[in-house]
Amino acid sequence: MIEVRDTYGRTFKTLRVSLINTCNLGCVYCTYGNEELKENYKSYKEQSLSPSELSRSIIQLHEVLDLDTIRFTGGEPLLYKELPELVKSVKQSGVQNLKLTTNALLLEGLAGKLKDAGITAINVSLDAIDEDVFYTMSRRSGINRIFSGIEAALKVGIDVKINSVIMKGLNDNQILPLFNYASRKGISIRFIEIMAMGHLHGNADKYFFSQDEILSKIGGQYKFNRLSRKHSSTANYWITDEGFTFGIVANETEPFCGDCNRLRLDSYGNIYGCLSSNHPISIKNINNDELATRLQQALKHKQALKFAGSELSMMHIGG
Repeated sequence: MIEVRDTYGRTFKTLRVSLINTCNLGCVYCTYGNEELKENYKSYKEQSLSPSELSRSIIQLHEVLDLDTIRFTGGEPLLYKELPELVKSVKQSGVQNLKLTTNALLLEGLAGKLKDAGITAINVSLDAIDEDVFYTMSRRSGINRIFSGIEAALKVGIDVKINSVIMKGLNDNQILPLFNYASRKGISIRFIEIMAMGHLHGNADKYFFSQDEILSKIGGQYKFNRLSRKHSSTANYWITDEGFTFGIVANETEPFCGDCNRLRLDSYGNIYGCLSSNHPISIKNINNDELATRLQQALKHKQALKFAGSELSMMHIGG
């Protein structure tokens, strides 16, 4: 195994793979609108790796890094037609923790296939319980399809968590409805502070809803205690007196850069050491020694203390 580590002792143990840079939602924190989605899909079709090329890149990264977890993301990864086959091929490399982040619109019909392929856990992006607020956030209807997808995943034995991006004035009134839904289902939920990515770079403050504000909303109905943060965790966690655990990804309030172990691979064969980096590093058609060198370059892009944001959309490099 080739040593890849920076002066802070950080390395890469979690790989997030962006399979496709388009989506069947148009969430307001991720994209301007439909035209951007169409342009993303055009560039994806013209430049993306084939499934076999993508699989080779993932397996090569595992050979060098001895990865603990691989998470398939997008855009919306369930739009990637070869997803079950890709998961199967990656599982053969020996990585046991194969996870997925999805909006779950297509999950009901795919949950069984994903379970059989090797997916062990799914994070569902859900920013509202109310249909009207869901439309405000996603520019789409169909929230009941998401609920059905969650039910299907639970039925086949996949662990499910909910991720909810909270934006002041848009869906901060959904914190308790989301919390109560997750609690009823016995599903862990993580609320996420808005990130200054893509078109929100330099313009996220007006939507910012802090960790303390989220806790205040929940504290109006529940009592809870904070849990110890695990190494390299993106979220802080609390447990209610009733025994329900919830988290907050407080990238602004309490940055977690200091022990971050995440690496991103996009659909074009580029790696990114940090969300705040606009500098893709190609790993196409290189040997393991050269890969280790480029991984060391990617480590240098990690922030020392605080997330800085980027003009690059999350849709391009994976949520």
